[in-house]
Amino acid sequence: MFDVQLTDDNFLLYAAKIYDNPSCESEDEFYEDLNRVKYIKRLFFRYDNTGELKLRLILNHIIILINVFGTEGAARILFHKSEDKYYEYLKSFLFYLNALPTDIPELELQDVLSDHRIDEHLRNLK
Repeated sequence: MFDVQLTDDNFLLYAAKIYDNPSCESEDEFYEDLNRVKYIKRLFFRYDNTGELKLRLILNHIIILINVFGTEGAARILFHKSEDKYYEYLKSFLFYLNALPTDIPELELQDVLSDHRIDEHLRNLK
């Protein structure tokens, strides 16, 4: 899809190239979808600091990202824009959604563990 290493310099080009939202009518909608990454990071920050996990809200944001950027694209974007300490959280959510790619060029995914607490919450989700 995009065989070049994802960097801050080529990030927007990558995101725009893989963006697929037929109902998008303006550039603002593209950035609105891309800003979901920030919301997810804030929710991870809150979980990290307070223990409060907004499970369904995080799932909704990730699902929308997957819908408009594709499975691999959403995963690459999320991992690229997130701090290393949140990789475990991302892996748990993406695995639950069956949206965890087998390979992410910028990351040794097999070295990232999933978060057992989030895994447990997701297993109990009804």
